[in-house]
Amino acid sequence: MTKFLQFIFFSMLFTVFFTTSTFAQEQKKTVAKDSVVQLYGLVMTSDSLVGLEGVSISVIGKSRGTLTNAQGVFSIAVLKGDDIEFSYVGYESKKVNIPIDLEGVDYSIVQLLTSDSNYLPNTIIRPRPTKEQFERDFVNMEFPNDMYENARQNLDANKRMALMRSLPSDGKEAVNYSLKQSANKATYAGQVPPMQILNPMAWQQFIQSWKRGDFKKKKTK
Repeated sequence: MTKFLQFIFFSMLFTVFFTTSTFAQEQKKTVAKDSVVQLYGLVMTSDSLVGLEGVSISVIGKSRGTLTNAQGVFSIAVLKGDDIEFSYVGYESKKVNIPIDLEGVDYSIVQLLTSDSNYLPNTIIRPRPTKEQFERDFVNMEFPNDMYENARQNLDANKRMALMRSLPSDGKEAVNYSLKQSANKATYAGQVPPMQILNPMAWQQFIQSWKRGDFKKKKTK
């Protein structure tokens, strides 16, 4: 019975000690993680050790960052445990973690960036054409019409007449024709309308329409 009580006592003592130690470590990490650190350093190329200007230094997950100066030097306030990313056009991005258990409030670093190679597609170089080939291609080359040429062709009288004969009347033209017919009927209401067979202007219009082929039967597709 005595050994059993001793076992329970030591078990409770170990549990209390482990819980207190774990709580202290977690509290220490929380306090350390929230501590402000002044991060400063130098960003250089890995091949020639030349300072890079304009390198973007940002805190991942937070809207804070800075840029390096003309010598590649930078300085920014961060928190312990933050992840820092160094990015620059033409170079591979690098990530650095600020240690949580960092002692002090200053942290310096020299970050080297490696150039990122971009491979372009193959380029085939051919000799220049001869004078005769250039003259032949230049004369036979077809250029698409610009807006001014299209406008000039659309204003051509023959093309407009062909469009008038082939295109059906739209709603506005049909309404105007109907209103005109109604106006003529109202004008000669209660009297005999004039006979157009004796009108020379009507005969002239009829002859012109006959020459144009307005009365030919159109073929249906």
